[in-house]
Amino acid sequence: MGNADSVVAQKRLDRFRPDERPVIEKVFDKLQDASSSGTSGKAFGGKVLLIDTLKVTMDKIAPESMILRVFEGIRCIDPGVPLPSGGGVCREQLVIFLADTLRGTAEERAPLVIAMSHGTKMTATTDQIRAFLEDLISAVVQTLTHRGRLRGWRPDHMGDSAQGVKLLAEQLSSELKPLDKNVCDAACLEQWLLRVSGVAAFLELLIGEGLEVGMTSCPLPTLLPLCRDAPWANLHCLLDLPLLMFLTPQLPTGDCAPWRLLFSTSLHGESFTRLVGNCKSQGPSVLLVKDTKGHIFGGFASHSWEIKPQFQGDSRCFLFSVYPYIQVFTCTGYNQHYMYLNQGQQTMPNGLGMGGQHGYFGLWLDCDFGRGHSRAQPRCTTYGSPQLSGDEVFTLDTVEVWGIGLPPKEQEQDENKKSILDVDPEAQILLEMAGKSMHSQGLREPEDQD
Repeated sequence: MGNADSVVAQKRLDRFRPDERPVIEKVFDKLQDASSSGTSGKAFGGKVLLIDTLKVTMDKIAPESMILRVFEGIRCIDPGVPLPSGGGVCREQLVIFLADTLRGTAEERAPLVIAMSHGTKMTATTDQIRAFLEDLISAVVQTLTHRGRLRGWRPDHMGDSAQGVKLLAEQLSSELKPLDKNVCDAACLEQWLLRVSGVAAFLELLIGEGLEVGMTSCPLPTLLPLCRDAPWANLHCLLDLPLLMFLTPQLPTGDCAPWRLLFSTSLHGESFTRLVGNCKSQGPSVLLVKDTKGHIFGGFASHSWEIKPQFQGDSRCFLFSVYPYIQVFTCTGYNQHYMYLNQGQQTMPNGLGMGGQHGYFGLWLDCDFGRGHSRAQPRCTTYGSPQLSGDEVFTLDTVEVWGIGLPPKEQEQDENKKSILDVDPEAQILLEMAGKSMHSQGLREPEDQD
């Protein structure tokens, strides 16, 4: 910083690599230069940033209400140096804010959340935090769209993101454990941020993109999985961006595995045989169901769906609700009735189910299609989920299945391309024992060039 008075800011800078520190220090000047009027902060000798500067920089990726929240988050920081007059923020405040949002701890981020929620100096109400989350999630969706970070997804052919924003904000705020009268202090928010990692990732993306902090050594969160080969021209899917941002971290593969559409009633018709044919032996998948009462729910299947009279899958499976609320229900350990698929049997139930037991599944689609049930009295034994559908026995409106990861055939081809040195580590050890340690890498099979 070149200033003996900015000790706090200098300590924050030390969290970044040497090649990253100049990037952080230059953000202040870049913001001033980006101001179209050229006057923002100039009246104060160029030593402060005003709210108008942030509006110019972040206008296309965040609503004005969120830009104001970001400014309040910067302004609440005590940098250990005299603060500027006139309502602006100084360079040291911005440096500390960047360090705390991009590389900070939950303890450091908690006061920022209070400030950005327009709370008092020490507390914020749950309603204030929910409103902050709505603005934050809206800004993240806008950022992903405007910055071309959609990774193949098409919001114009997906569910209502505005509704998804409210549902996700409600879900995240429901994880709060407030003090009396729905008031949260810094300690409460610190524990919440530790439990709910998504909030920190949303802040990182918004601040990194909004203030144009580009560091190749530490890429910003992607938040969305790659969507592969979806027929968007004829598809309007049940997913929306906020729901994807919530579901993706719940999956064992996170955002590393691509999603590919296996089945949709709007494309493939209302046929259980077609559903089974498209989804069988396709690896892990996400199932989404909408009933005629408007409830949307589903489940994650950790294994390929296979026709058999026994339960299948493992404890990575889960059920979830999308509407009228978002929530995930993981395994209770009570039994191993994770997944079930049968067809054409006379002695066993025919259909697709997850959790519970025969006749009382947490989620069941009958082989006649069009009908299903979600029975939980009061909870599904396998997943601890309540009734997910509008009625216990429901009528189907839409069914959608997305495969997670590469198709098994492609995955097998990729594995076959691997060098024997990667597939069998013992082979490399034997080569090294034979005195070939300097040449083993040269024995690799050449990789295909794209």
